[in-house]
Amino acid sequence: MSAGNGFELEGAMSEFILVLDEGTTSTRAMLFSADGKLQGVAQQELTQHYPKPGWVEHDAAEIWDRTLACLREVAGTVGPDAIAAIGITNQRETIVAWDKQTLEPLCRAIVWQDRRTADFCAQLRDSGHEEAIQSSTGLLLDPYFSGTKMRWMLDNDEQVSAANNAGRLAFGTVDSWLVAKLAGGTHISDASNASRTQLLALDGAQFDPYLCELLGVPKEALAEVVDTQGHLAEVDAKWLGRAIPITGMVGDQQAATIGQGCLNPGDTKATYGTGAFVLANKGKELPRSDNRMLGTVLSQIDGERTYALEGSVFVAGSLIKWLRDELGLIDSAAETETLARSIESSGETVIVPALSGLGAPHWRAEARGVMAGLSFSTGKAQIARAALESMAHQTYDLAQAFAADGAPWGRLHIDGGMSANDWMAQDLADMLDLEVERPDFVETTALGAAMSAAVGAGLHSSLESAAEKMRGSVRLFEPDMSDDVRHERLARWRKALLAA
Repeated sequence: MSAGNGFELEGAMSEFILVLDEGTTSTRAMLFSADGKLQGVAQQELTQHYPKPGWVEHDAAEIWDRTLACLREVAGTVGPDAIAAIGITNQRETIVAWDKQTLEPLCRAIVWQDRRTADFCAQLRDSGHEEAIQSSTGLLLDPYFSGTKMRWMLDNDEQVSAANNAGRLAFGTVDSWLVAKLAGGTHISDASNASRTQLLALDGAQFDPYLCELLGVPKEALAEVVDTQGHLAEVDAKWLGRAIPITGMVGDQQAATIGQGCLNPGDTKATYGTGAFVLANKGKELPRSDNRMLGTVLSQIDGERTYALEGSVFVAGSLIKWLRDELGLIDSAAETETLARSIESSGETVIVPALSGLGAPHWRAEARGVMAGLSFSTGKAQIARAALESMAHQTYDLAQAFAADGAPWGRLHIDGGMSANDWMAQDLADMLDLEVERPDFVETTALGAAMSAAVGAGLHSSLESAAEKMRGSVRLFEPDMSDDVRHERLARWRKALLAA
């Protein structure tokens, strides 16, 4: 039986896992067999709304409509009876407000990249709250996280305020929003996503009343916090013709960590998508940082949590998209590798991609992008190469911070769309001076969600077993750069950072 995309299914009676992968720029439905092989994909782009500088919004109704269309398209290739379970993974800090009774969104979703709550974060910081918030949640005060977005909606949107006054307001990240629509109003959030709201203590079972009061978010509008795998909810039969269990829910970066098989303390992965996100498995140890890294929930099984230390870079693949769509310097992302290889170096050109501020370890919401070292010899090849080099520069800063927190990297597992660029993968190995491992199947976010759902559905006994059965082969990139070249590049990077 064909899946409609060039894959041949290996038997109609096989049990498949259907994953909803909710990205920043698109939504996808992806069909996996129990051995981890991708059997089909449907994808639709999501409209990006930029109403003001620093503001980024999505239409929650569009997210639902396009996700449902992808879900039905992929499910139709095998029929609902062949689908054992559904897994959901999503871009984490984006927040949706909806009416609990009508299940209709009350306003546009505020996307994780949005910076509109910077002043509120500064007020909380100036009032001395950051240390207590970081100690409890593992997170710093930054517009990136969901809690201040909820408060902004309450303060600035009449429909949200009215729904709250009527007791009908629901707040949730994108996983919660989709489950509410799929499962008839069920209001849950898995622990990995909940840990990104700044409203959940790392060792707290449910959203924290004190944190909700501090940020001004009504706890009754929030979801029930649940495991990342297990029988979590059930898709209403009206959507696919059969009720199907949702057995895996996990934030995108945590899912990629699972998909990379980083299941032991110390294992580290970096995902290069719209942004770049590095997570190091900390096991059962509560993650603490003295270097402005983040503590987060990696997974939760039967109420027991595994944690991770995280560094978040806001701009990675979105920089290449900006070069293509706004500046017109390239026709495709793949062109950057050809351009980078066409020259010996970027000259003195350095790009600091702070188009949405600077994330870890700098955490400067006010920072803006810089292109430094330009001369008449600078062309699009130099700019494209400098854009790719900025990925290694940002990752180097994270590596230094992780090491200072007692979590040095022995090898870096990379994934995400940008990691398919061989030149960039080698540049990472060179600048970090360590081995970089890339799986042949780089869509590890979706794979991690499939692994979680497979365990939740009983198709595999544990994440370790799922990783053994579902992960494919890998490629290693070995460092090959002189110290002089590395130090010279880092010196130019640090100088450019001062101007951001």
